[in-house]
Amino acid sequence: MNIPLVDLKANYRSIKDEIDRAIQEVIDDSAFIMGPYLTSFEKNFAAFCQAKHAIGCSSGTTALHLALLAAGLQPGDEIITVPNTFIATTENISYVHGKIRFIDVEPQTQLLDIDQLSTVITPQTKAIVVVHLYGQLPDMARIKEIADANALFLIEDAAQAHAAEWHGHQPGFYGDIATFSFFPAKNLGCFGDGGCVVTNNDEIAETVRLLLNHGRKTKYEHTIEGYNYRLDALQAAILDAKLPYLSRWTDLRRAHASFYDDMLPAEVQKPVEAGGAKHVYYMYVIRTKQRDELMQYLIKQGIQCGIHYPLPLHLQPAYANLGYKKGSYPVAEMLAEEILSIPIYPELTEEQLTYIVDAITRFFKHQH
Repeated sequence: MNIPLVDLKANYRSIKDEIDRAIQEVIDDSAFIMGPYLTSFEKNFAAFCQAKHAIGCSSGTTALHLALLAAGLQPGDEIITVPNTFIATTENISYVHGKIRFIDVEPQTQLLDIDQLSTVITPQTKAIVVVHLYGQLPDMARIKEIADANALFLIEDAAQAHAAEWHGHQPGFYGDIATFSFFPAKNLGCFGDGGCVVTNNDEIAETVRLLLNHGRKTKYEHTIEGYNYRLDALQAAILDAKLPYLSRWTDLRRAHASFYDDMLPAEVQKPVEAGGAKHVYYMYVIRTKQRDELMQYLIKQGIQCGIHYPLPLHLQPAYANLGYKKGSYPVAEMLAEEILSIPIYPELTEEQLTYIVDAITRFFKHQH
């Protein structure tokens, strides 16, 4: 049996008619930039997120850039984030000439360690980028309390957390702004790059709309300098066609995760869903000290897996100038050596799930 880590073909097949129709409508109308298809998706995604504003943009990376620009930061301002994330999180801090300030993570959930947060904040700290890794929010109420007490701009990096919740609230409720990615493999993915900014703040929304479209309110009147960060209409139409299925797909991911939770052997540490959180399992990430051996074994069995992420950001060559050494963020470093992402997506069958569980169980039996 061959089981991919992500199966985009199966996802497309499941709603092929709706997707094809949406694409054809945009082509027939030739309304490719801005326009009604983008407006429709933004309205529907805002409603889905229970937020006032959803503003489509060209990627999850540009969404973060727009969020940090909207924060009104000055060069040298410190922005706190975690080292166990994709580099886009920190690249954007550099883009706005901010200073990256890392905080270690909590070993169970692999999310920002809130107990350390107050100790990391300095007079130079102006913002926090909270990463909702693998599809789970940390205790956002507590983080917001600390952010408010220190007058910090709060950004939720929800690239992996479409439909995730903390006590019933989705990304964008607690933060000043939340950013999403619609990269094809995401829980809600388009057919290329795409992203979105979600906020309940009218002023932030207006600033973001200006910034992503060359700083203009009308075609040739530019209030400020901006960027070409628009989400094109084809991607918006595809996302709008997929959005009605997201809740069902999320339920299936959670059901598959529950199957893994029940059936995987005790030798692997399974993901921890915190009380109050609704995990949407963009990735189902297990932990074992025999990660590399298990990964090789699973690949031989036809099961694709991945490591998200194998080298924490503070140890990346790109950040050698920041002077971090091995041991700077011990939990993030330990996790990078133990984590393994195994297949989880709505279209997985019980046969495939059982095959994966049996293979992992067999591996550990052979170890004894």
